[in-house]
Amino acid sequence: MRSFSESYRDAGVNIEAGYEGVKLMKKHVQRTMIPGVVSDIGGFGGLFAPDLTGMSEPVLVSGTDGVGTKQRIAQLMNKHDSVGIDCVAMCVNDIICCGAKPIFFLDYIAIGKNEPEKVATLVSGVAEGCVQSGCALIGGETAEHPGTMSADDYDLAGFAVGIVDRAKIIDHDRMRPGDVVIALTSSGIHSNGYSLVRKVFNVEHADLGAYVDELGCTLGEELLRPTKIYVKPVLAAMDVADVHGVSHITGGGFYENIPRCIPDGLCAKIDKSALRTPPIFGMLQRMGSIPEHDMFNTYNMGVGMTMIVAKDDADKALAALKENGQDAYVIGEVVSGEEKVALC
Repeated sequence: MRSFSESYRDAGVNIEAGYEGVKLMKKHVQRTMIPGVVSDIGGFGGLFAPDLTGMSEPVLVSGTDGVGTKQRIAQLMNKHDSVGIDCVAMCVNDIICCGAKPIFFLDYIAIGKNEPEKVATLVSGVAEGCVQSGCALIGGETAEHPGTMSADDYDLAGFAVGIVDRAKIIDHDRMRPGDVVIALTSSGIHSNGYSLVRKVFNVEHADLGAYVDELGCTLGEELLRPTKIYVKPVLAAMDVADVHGVSHITGGGFYENIPRCIPDGLCAKIDKSALRTPPIFGMLQRMGSIPEHDMFNTYNMGVGMTMIVAKDDADKALAALKENGQDAYVIGEVVSGEEKVALC
């Protein structure tokens, strides 16, 4: 007997649409299959057998996050193929900060009305993010929420697991004055501060398809630009350099995120004049009359991640990052102090 509930459908949930969505997304999931995947999509749990070769004490590292209100831009533009990259990025960029390699990912989509093609498009972005970060998409869930969400609305979140040998976990206690602070460039706003972005640009009524000379693209294209995934270049730099701290610059900006890897008694002294800040941030600050402090306390300002390395290893780290396609440059140094971060 086929699985079908007319009563459930009359209440707003279409079971068959869910099955169709799973069928359509399988081709995207297949792109993420890496050694270690045991299960296939559609089971009750995702199975993964990690390769522990060479690890004396493997440690699992997990991270979870969502795309936030950036999703509203995608909904307004009816463009749903990139926010999945943001979802993966927000999770895997966190777990690499301790030196872990992402191994698998699961997603969760709550949606007002299950449209199989839209769900599959969302998952295609998740799959692309997994490919970029070298991890497998081994499962997920799509939940139809009639009556609590509008038909066009959805919320995308995810969960990543990585692994690292305990001996290779980044040790912040080894940080010393004179260490170098390296900036890894962002692709733009990434996935934080979008409640303020939406307010400043009045996105519900703005022409998101209008070309903006200052940006070199349309406003919608800029605001939907996917979060950069730093996994491969960061892990490559960790292989060749003495890394003492890594920070993912997300909500809270410089002031909240950089201190998370700074031991007491030390301060990351950042040279603001060295920053290469994309035009979108200047446009946002100007149009919203946002104080500079609030900009640096909300946005990445063109720096999606910072890496603190021993001074003698700075050139090696920069070379490894650039060899792996990541623009990076020095923006400061570690000094003695109690502030943990100072922008000068």
